[in-house]
Amino acid sequence: MATTTQRKKRKKPFWKDIKFKYRLTITNENTLEEVASLYVSKLNGISVVLFTLAILFLIAAAIVSFTPLRNYLPGYMNSEVRQQVVENALRVDSLQQMLDRQAMYVMNIQDIFSGNIRTDTVQSMDSLTVLREDSLMERTQREDEFRRQYEAAEKYNLTNLAARTDADGLIFYRPAQGMVAKPFDADAGHLGTDIAANPNESVLATLDGTVLMSAYTAETGYVIIVQHNPDFISVYKHCGPPFKHEGETVKGGEAIAPMHAPPEAKDSEGAHLHFELWHRGKAVNPELYIVF
Repeated sequence: MATTTQRKKRKKPFWKDIKFKYRLTITNENTLEEVASLYVSKLNGISVVLFTLAILFLIAAAIVSFTPLRNYLPGYMNSEVRQQVVENALRVDSLQQMLDRQAMYVMNIQDIFSGNIRTDTVQSMDSLTVLREDSLMERTQREDEFRRQYEAAEKYNLTNLAARTDADGLIFYRPAQGMVAKPFDADAGHLGTDIAANPNESVLATLDGTVLMSAYTAETGYVIIVQHNPDFISVYKHCGPPFKHEGETVKGGEAIAPMHAPPEAKDSEGAHLHFELWHRGKAVNPELYIVF
């Protein structure tokens, strides 16, 4: 009882001191007349400081959110910049195809001048941009025999047919900036790609889609599963608290969670993302679609 009473006595002076009001007066120096007075306390001063800091924080957040400055934050990219990136990628692809056609044209002209290709086998000058020496020259009997043997051997090879699922027209974003720590290995039961990255990095959606699952598990931390349009599903494991939740839509390249070290990881392992890509219920190698 004595100890409790002593604690109350110690706390009481502190609250009295912080709530104690001081009188500030403004006095006319010539007439000594009191012009104005104000009662303040330490609690009032702390409240004014906290309120000022909150206003400054809101102003800074509004400036970052509603100005182009947000594009410099990691993991954020507005639709205009994203569209420009896609257009530049398509333009670069078109230029690459044009260069390849020009290189093919020059090589075939050189073959015609050197006598490796007969001029009567060329249907038009435009065909030189898509044909090569092996298609313009007549096939030998040995070449025909080799082609028949190869086609017969590979006729029922299903691995060549399903090596890469058709994904024409889709632009896959890297889910995280970092190095591949452990590649895809279906035989070993590792159905994804582990990416070692900085803990401050953001996890990005690889395609546009809808969040199917956003939950915490004891083994893999936060797990996010996103359903994409052409029967693709992406899985992100070892994430931090997610920015997106079930039912929300995401854009390709949009930040959906921060990086986070998995609970079973050692200090030397650091944070890494386990990324899986599924197509129609089958796990596929993400490195066939994304350049890590």
